[in-house]
Amino acid sequence: MNKMIYPNFLKKGSVIGVPAPSNGAYEELDIKRYKNAKIKMEKMGYKVELSKNAFKSDRCRSADAQTRAKELNEMFERKDINFIWCASGGEFLVEILPYVDFDKLVDNPKWIEGFSDPTGILFPLTTKYDIATIYGNNFKSFGAEEYDTSLVENLEIVKGNLLTQHSYEMYENERQEKVTGLEGYNLTQKVEWKLLDGKTATIKGRMLAGCIDIISELAGTKYDGTNIFIEKYKNDGIIWCFDNCDLSKEELIRTLWKFNELGYFKYTKGIIFGRCGNDNSYLGYDMLECVKDSIISKLNIPIIYDADISHKGPSMTIINGSISTVEYKDGKGKISFELI
Repeated sequence: MNKMIYPNFLKKGSVIGVPAPSNGAYEELDIKRYKNAKIKMEKMGYKVELSKNAFKSDRCRSADAQTRAKELNEMFERKDINFIWCASGGEFLVEILPYVDFDKLVDNPKWIEGFSDPTGILFPLTTKYDIATIYGNNFKSFGAEEYDTSLVENLEIVKGNLLTQHSYEMYENERQEKVTGLEGYNLTQKVEWKLLDGKTATIKGRMLAGCIDIISELAGTKYDGTNIFIEKYKNDGIIWCFDNCDLSKEELIRTLWKFNELGYFKYTKGIIFGRCGNDNSYLGYDMLECVKDSIISKLNIPIIYDADISHKGPSMTIINGSISTVEYKDGKGKISFELI
């Protein structure tokens, strides 16, 4: 019988290791934000060890690929570090994968959380090694002076205190200019989840979530365990939750075609899309038209879009590998997790 591994949650006194497997701080306000996140976490009763590379950035890399992998390997191997929180997103985490010692990561299972580019390490850990991971926020998000609901809930989830989230009221359509570096979300637009067909939907299955831009890069490589994963958990069925950062609608249609050809959507119970980070289309597609014109419209499954798993935050915290129930009604959504 296959069994998902759920690492130990945070508790008072836990040590949080913050590697920078993608980018680090690229300006003074970013450095200020990292430092404030550390101060705030330590006031909550945790110990925080920030990578020395968290304060570096060279063309969206905190260091060379081998150095970034080495610090990740070491943080997993260290017995005194209880939780791994990726410092930031970026562009080039995939470069470190040939140097990651996955045996060390598997022998020392810990929660690792990240958002966007860290999908590059979360996705292989869950699909190839049955270790649950958290697609939520990067550590720098917690440098905000005031925490919105999504950050508060994220902290409750990583403590093991919360397994259900409801859609938010407002989201950030455009980011405000940085002044202090400690700004929260610029909540200006009303949240409205949308369903392709019908008025209500309830979907239950094994969750796979992440940045679709990065999943597409991993697809078909030796770091992609999707087909093995979905076969293992075919009796549960799969829920895909895609966060689209930069793909145009045309690229998204092609990517979904590719995933279908690779067999990704076998046993799929439903697909959820977040709000697109960059809402681009040279053919004039909106998201509804994009979904209708893609291969997934023929799968006869619920398809939800404009959900709170998005580069236009706030974003829900998703436990990859968990049994998840997604409910939709009247533009609102709810996601619950079972750690089985």
